[in-house]
Amino acid sequence: MDPRALTPALRALRLCLHLLMAGLLTLAAVRADSAAGTALAVVTGAVYAAGSHLPSVRRSQRAAAVWLGVLGASWLALLWQTPEALWVAFPLYFVQLHLLPARWSLPVVALTAGAAILSYVGHGAALNPGVFIGPLLGAAVAVATVLGYQALYRESERRRRLIEELITTRAELATAERHAGTLAERERLAREIHDTLAQGLSSIQLLLRAAERALPPGSPAAGHIDRARRAAQDNLAEARRFVRALSPPDLEHGSLAGALERLCEPGAGSGTHGPGDAGPRVRFSVSGTPVELPTPYEVALLRIAQSALANTVRHAAASRAEITLSFMDASVTLDVVDDGKGFDPASVRRPSSDGGFGLPAMRSRAESLGGTFTVESAPGQGTAVAVSLPLPAGV
Repeated sequence: MDPRALTPALRALRLCLHLLMAGLLTLAAVRADSAAGTALAVVTGAVYAAGSHLPSVRRSQRAAAVWLGVLGASWLALLWQTPEALWVAFPLYFVQLHLLPARWSLPVVALTAGAAILSYVGHGAALNPGVFIGPLLGAAVAVATVLGYQALYRESERRRRLIEELITTRAELATAERHAGTLAERERLAREIHDTLAQGLSSIQLLLRAAERALPPGSPAAGHIDRARRAAQDNLAEARRFVRALSPPDLEHGSLAGALERLCEPGAGSGTHGPGDAGPRVRFSVSGTPVELPTPYEVALLRIAQSALANTVRHAAASRAEITLSFMDASVTLDVVDDGKGFDPASVRRPSSDGGFGLPAMRSRAESLGGTFTVESAPGQGTAVAVSLPLPAGV
């Protein structure tokens, strides 16, 4: 592990491990009966110190295995010289468990404990339960400590990643909410301007035109009425330009049919079928002779299509879907049909904090313009969403 990533507590534990190793090697050197034993204790300490400061040992399992092999060999040689070296096995357990993967570290720890027991017996010490229990208990404590710490560390890292994802998601959600709020306010303003100012100016223009026709020839009021009608006409055109400017970005550079066709393209924002994903293949078609629709109509039909297609992608598990825009003599209809798993419309849950707003929102949009909204579906038989809006007079 990179020392820069260690917390203060882990730095303290690492320092304690170094001090424990140094203390036990010093004890072995002092209690050794020969110069060879003292020299081997010094060599073992030097090997341990060198490995503790080599970056390659922390970064490469192969380098760590080589270093542990050299350290183990020097310790075994020291163990051959003096039985006091068996206590060094305890810090070795922690080093082996930390640097080796579990499938290797556990057998190596067991071998280290066995070597410590055999060394103690080989030096002629009297046999007693403590000879076996001491090294084995130390190994068990080391294994439980290291594995417990690794489990806590993994859990801590998982929570840290979750917190980072949560922070990122909250930022994205705030951005999306601001964007959605901006679009909703633009749509509201466009609807208000269309339903109040634009309709009022249109009515004024019609009334002035009727008044102009009702005037007797040569009436001095004809000029004033003509100028008033032209002013109303100019302001109506300006109001319509405002409505057009406030329309959704999908409608800014083309017609409703073009926006719906782009919605069906692979990789569009609705999540439709594209390379490498499992979304449905979506086809768009137009029926009848297209006419220019009021902006609120275009906005409502586009939003309903987006919402219906989003439901298809998220919930229907469909392979194909089709969007059809039909222009009739007195109405315009939009149909979104898929071959997904379907559902029972009668059992649709009420809107809650977890969702369920899609169908009521679509129905509300349609009914606010005097239209109708229907959903036909059954389990295993796909879903068909249809909205019909009456064309206003003069369209």
